[in-house]
Amino acid sequence: MPVITEIEDLKRIYRRRAPKMFYDYCESGSWTEQTFRENSSDFDEIYFRQRIAVDMSGRSTKSQMIGEDVAMPVALAPVGLTGMQHADGEIKAARAAEKFGVPFTLSTMSINSIEDVAAATNKPFWFQLYTMRDEDFIRRLIERAKAAKCSALVITLDLQILGQRHKDLKNGLSAPPKPTIANLINLATKWRWGIGMLGAQRREFGNIVGHVEGVSDAADLGSWTAEQFDLTLDWAKIAKLKEMWGGKVILKGIIDAEDAKMALKVGADAIIVSNHGGRQLDGALSSIRALPSILDAVGDKVEVHLDSGIRSGQDVLKAVAMGAKGTYIGRAFIYGLGAMGEEGVTKALEVIHKEMDVSMALCGRRSMDEVGRDILLVPEGFEGKWQS
Repeated sequence: MPVITEIEDLKRIYRRRAPKMFYDYCESGSWTEQTFRENSSDFDEIYFRQRIAVDMSGRSTKSQMIGEDVAMPVALAPVGLTGMQHADGEIKAARAAEKFGVPFTLSTMSINSIEDVAAATNKPFWFQLYTMRDEDFIRRLIERAKAAKCSALVITLDLQILGQRHKDLKNGLSAPPKPTIANLINLATKWRWGIGMLGAQRREFGNIVGHVEGVSDAADLGSWTAEQFDLTLDWAKIAKLKEMWGGKVILKGIIDAEDAKMALKVGADAIIVSNHGGRQLDGALSSIRALPSILDAVGDKVEVHLDSGIRSGQDVLKAVAMGAKGTYIGRAFIYGLGAMGEEGVTKALEVIHKEMDVSMALCGRRSMDEVGRDILLVPEGFEGKWQS
């Protein structure tokens, strides 16, 4: 077993073990992938202020996200098709998150269902909702999440229309993979993945197949999904979903200050600064660059989290120092899952925690409450304040 010291180590193993279409699904953005790249590279423009001769003992990375205690200000982001990256992927990721003490967010487009994950875990997880035109299905999906005792509803707002992801189109992305010659040749080299999938609980979208009238297999699902993007989604519908849920609501996909203000008006408990990992509007600002203007717009009236681009504990620390109360990792935990299953997700969390803890110490801080903008050196003009 190779020594794992950084997230990139997990990514290299993941690339060898996962089928090409699922690796490409994870490791890609839309169009030219400018935003996908800058989500990560923009963190490199922010520097730390190293401090010396400061008491570094008794450190803690514990914090809270929407009132829930967390071992560090990190949650596992909702990622579709997680159960195709590794057999029973959602279950294994949720277990790793629970044991580590961070939230897990289950995607609507998961392979393991809400009920599967609830049966395999002991702590309430968060559920991510895609808004769809089938209102009856959405209502029943919310009721299922309530029955599973999910502690927060994460509503994704930036997928009314699908951004064009060239790799997914060229690979003919599907779950399970279609038996094309190219896929069969690639799968023949991924024997470890194949053996695992033989014993998987599910190989199709567990929250949808069997829960929608007329959708009983992958063939039916493709046509149904294509018709379900809700182009009419507006703030009134978001308010209605919040009322239907009746619990804590996190709005994901905020990248503009005006939208952040609207999220306040509908009573969001938290907002996630996110551009969907660079998979929707290519050429949009990176999340870390957009964060300051959103914080300026909402102040302390709503909890602000950050998603997209985080690949290290240093990225987490920078986001928190810039003002985020929590962060999300998607690709980073998928690398671990695809590389080594549940153990790999745990390793990804351990790597991020170690990097964040040591960096915090070297900046002269001992707790997340002490982490602020003063530990950073941010270049002038970084915050995206350009004329429109």
